[in-house]
Amino acid sequence: MRVAAIDCGTNAIRLLIADVAGGQLVDVARRMEIVRLGEGVDRTGLLAPAAIERTRQALLGYAAEIAELGVTRVRMCATSATRDAENSAIFRDMVRGVLGIDPEVITGEEEATLSFLGAVQGLDAPGPYLVFDLGGGSTEFVTGTATVEHAISMDIGCVRMTERHLHSDPPTPAEIAAATADITKAVDTALAAVSPAITLVGLAGTVTTVAAIASELPGYDSERIHHSRISAADVARVTDTLLAMTVAERRALPVMHPGRADVIGAGALIEKIIVERSGHDVVIASEHDILDGIAFGLAEAA
Repeated sequence: MRVAAIDCGTNAIRLLIADVAGGQLVDVARRMEIVRLGEGVDRTGLLAPAAIERTRQALLGYAAEIAELGVTRVRMCATSATRDAENSAIFRDMVRGVLGIDPEVITGEEEATLSFLGAVQGLDAPGPYLVFDLGGGSTEFVTGTATVEHAISMDIGCVRMTERHLHSDPPTPAEIAAATADITKAVDTALAAVSPAITLVGLAGTVTTVAAIASELPGYDSERIHHSRISAADVARVTDTLLAMTVAERRALPVMHPGRADVIGAGALIEKIIVERSGHDVVIASEHDILDGIAFGLAEAA
């Protein structure tokens, strides 16, 4: 069976086309576009027309690839920005017109569960796990071993925290302090709601980019990043470095996606605080996440 999973977050929209056989996923194609669907949503409560159009253009390309590669089942999940927006019906109508299916605007808890299922497949590390999926508008926290035991979603994400707090380039100490206080309160709330874990696993573009910088890779290399182990000290070091840089300086880093450069400082700060407050010495970066969880779900529902 060939399936297509689409994850539409606050910052990026991503596509996974995979063949499912013997309970395993075999990648056919993975795509990612930075569309910043959630631009301004924290302030206005609305999806901007320009952001919806950027997302539509990306979806047109995905729809063409889905048709070309003979996909039999498609599922699209939309997350934080779409949950928050008062005008999300316009977005749903747009998706229906391009893909011919309705996007599922999933809850934070559903998002956490799908992320966990994708992250723990093939993970060679002892459980129980604490998996955090650091997005543009929200971060999901989920604990468990073979299955999910506890999950919670918090409204801290790299786009939301940048728009709310980090207005200067580079951010000022006062801005960083305000963001730190906001993030720490949310992280402590989340950690109190989930069970203790042996292994900490981080998902999404902020985490993998921080891992690439910490590992001093000459370019973004998914295979080398996947399941790499980054020390708490290296996460803190990379975070401090990114927050001291201008957007132009971040954009010049060889592992940096240009569309991530303006929000990576806030994202790294969220990761740093999660690692510190959870008390783990190491975080494992995973390239497998909610996309893989959506794809597995499609196979199980067949």
